[in-house]
Amino acid sequence: MITGKNYIGQTLKASGTNTYKTVNPKLNIENPTKFHDATNSEINEAVNLAWDAFKVYRKVSGAKRAEFLNAIADEILALDQTLIDMYMSESGLPEGRAIGERGRTVFQLRSFADLIHNEDWRDNIFDEAQPNREPLPKADLRKTSIPLGPVVVLGASNFPLAFSTAGGDTASALASGCPVIVKSHPMHSGTGELVASAIIKAMKITGMPNGVFSNLNGKSIKVGTALVKHPKVKAVGFTGSAKGGRALFDLASKREEPIPVFAEMGSVNPVVITPKALEKRSEALATQYANSITLGTGQFCTNPGLILTIDGECSQAFIEDLAKKTVNIEAQCMLHPNIKEGFVHNGAKVSSQKGAETIAKIETEVAPNYAPSQVVSVSGKDFLDNPKLQQEVFGPFSLVVKAKDEAELIKIIENLEGQLTGTIIAEEDEYAKLHNIVDALEDRVGRLIFNGVPTGVEVCPSMQHGGPYPASTDSRFTAVGTNSIKRWVRPVSYQSFPKALLPEALKSQY
Repeated sequence: MITGKNYIGQTLKASGTNTYKTVNPKLNIENPTKFHDATNSEINEAVNLAWDAFKVYRKVSGAKRAEFLNAIADEILALDQTLIDMYMSESGLPEGRAIGERGRTVFQLRSFADLIHNEDWRDNIFDEAQPNREPLPKADLRKTSIPLGPVVVLGASNFPLAFSTAGGDTASALASGCPVIVKSHPMHSGTGELVASAIIKAMKITGMPNGVFSNLNGKSIKVGTALVKHPKVKAVGFTGSAKGGRALFDLASKREEPIPVFAEMGSVNPVVITPKALEKRSEALATQYANSITLGTGQFCTNPGLILTIDGECSQAFIEDLAKKTVNIEAQCMLHPNIKEGFVHNGAKVSSQKGAETIAKIETEVAPNYAPSQVVSVSGKDFLDNPKLQQEVFGPFSLVVKAKDEAELIKIIENLEGQLTGTIIAEEDEYAKLHNIVDALEDRVGRLIFNGVPTGVEVCPSMQHGGPYPASTDSRFTAVGTNSIKRWVRPVSYQSFPKALLPEALKSQY
């Protein structure tokens, strides 16, 4: 049952008078439950509980924390169809997507549980003492990673499960030994409350300290702002817009004690297609990329929003075929009326720029909150002259840039903002000529893809989901995969310490 209240640790509270409702975008109506914004006193209580819980939870063994994460996964699965129905009613996404995302969420939790069963993930380093070294003796030094403290997680609008309440940020922070306070996304607060109830149940089952997890509602930015400013919060995880991520980053930087904000803020994900690839498989590529552009109504941070080609007969034929295939795919529902509004506004902003030509757009009337796909084309010169053309359009939209030659193509890549991904589509006999393109992309992106599509982010140790600003606030870290745990810890060295006082992770080679 959904209450609309805030989880302050294990206790449900709703002392505030500000309320809101989520929206069923498919039916274009409000859902029935009223959600209560967390008050300042509830925010303080949640953070203080998390701080007290941290003193205990940081010492809980990896095996016990793994038990907790697996219990969360079990309890999410136990919600069964109730969770799936709530997910669909708040997102407009189909049942298959809901089931798939639930599976990804459970997989992430179990992956971190497997990771922390031993202490290797901490990158422990042992330097033995050399008391007889000349001219100076060397002390015994050991280094490990320890958790930062309470983490605030602000969930993503486009992934109500996998990047939200029990998503990758929460799973990795809990795995590291940090308590988590989630600021639930107002577009899917019901889904968030159900998942929060599963986490709370898992806490009780495994005996975790009260306050190791809280879930707070808030329609406006006030709750998130208060959380980021709170002196007992030690890090922030965010998935969303560049505007939102930058605002949080600035808030955290201005604190008396600045804290890290690990924000993943989207991308246009450039795709370079060589003339030879277009000559050999233009139709297949148009089909592949039309499907990728419209996948999930284009509401992925890895959506291919920018395609780079060299101008010519093959490229023009490809652009027209891509546009036709894209708009022939039936319009799909977007996550929320506000997201539809942003899609229309930003699409119009890009397509109205000098030199931009709309190749194809769904012109027929679509249902409310459904997205009319669009493909726009522009010359390389106009793209280089106008930074506004780098605007991310969150939805089924792609801009194709026609460079006059390879030199201009590389210049375009070099002048791109930081991106999550970069893709190269080419033929095998071109490999020797691709090094300059690879080098240029490598400097701008976090993940390079060859002869594929950027949509789809594998959860595994080698995944890098992050990139130079503004794709993320710190390109050294990933938001996906087990290495994302490194965001929530810091290194500490112990010099000449007796074994009895060392952290458990450093006792094995004493």
